Amino acid sequence: MNVGNEFYKLSAGEKIFKVVNYALIILLCLSIVLPFLNILALSFNAGKDAERGGIYFWPRVWTLENYHEVFTSANIGRAFAISIFRTVLGTVAGVFLSAMAAYTLKSKTMPGVRFFTLMIFFTMLFSGGIIPYYMLLKSLHLTNTIWVYVIPGLYSAWNLIILRTFFQQISISLEESAKLDGCSDFGIFMRIILPLSKPVLATISLFTAVGHWNDWFTGSFFVRTASIRPLSTLLQEMLTRQDAIRESLMQMAGSSQMQMLQRIQITGDSLKMATIIVVVAPIICVYPFIQKYFAKGAMIGSVKE
Repeated sequence: MNVGNEFYKLSAGEKIFKVVNYALIILLCLSIVLPFLNILALSFNAGKDAERGGIYFWPRVWTLENYHEVFTSANIGRAFAISIFRTVLGTVAGVFLSAMAAYTLKSKTMPGVRFFTLMIFFTMLFSGGIIPYYMLLKSLHLTNTIWVYVIPGLYSAWNLIILRTFFQQISISLEESAKLDGCSDFGIFMRIILPLSKPVLATISLFTAVGHWNDWFTGSFFVRTASIRPLSTLLQEMLTRQDAIRESLMQMAGSSQMQMLQRIQITGDSLKMATIIVVVAPIICVYPFIQKYFAKGAMIGSVKE
């Protein structure tokens, strides 16, 4: 099919719509790609030189010092392992358990299904607050343990509603046929529901994994042991400590302190950009493998017909 010929066959209104639509899409893509290229360029540029400004999409003074600072930080390897552990386990367990709960809630014959659905939806509107949440975690002996990253986030009300709506769109005749063949409810869930739900499962998995990987709050507020803090928390603390040291040295302004300040300036703002790249790179590497499911799953399950 000749795209050019097809375009000329359109009416004037349709041509204007397509041109405006593609222009907006291009602007949206540029608004996403260009800032990322700027971050990447700054991460490979010397921090002291970056403070002069004028760096957009290509480093002016190439250096790997920023990444060296990140990867030589104390406990960086353990923090990577903790982040991978919580992301993989939290995503797999969370999505699977949420899917099981959503499959149960889609049933029209289960007693009290409307009440349970309302209670789940209620949690999306109101929260007990951070102090009651901390007290709950402490009473469950989850604070200062690695399980505080996984167990509290196993279920998400939003994910449950999306999954339940998607499951309701699957023909009930498939389940009835399986039951006539002697298949149990769990067998139907594993052999029919899950294979037919790959798009929405991929979408929910991506959102859940990104949430686990980027979460620094839990490790900062509910964990005291540095050895079990995830990567995001470690990098956030490193940046905070870097800024605090730099600010104090600037205030003292002694000769020896200025030499230390010059050392910090090498990886000043550029260090922040390097940490951003380190944090987002694993997610960017995973995304292409589920992209074919993501485009479809982002809309399926959000509207009930």
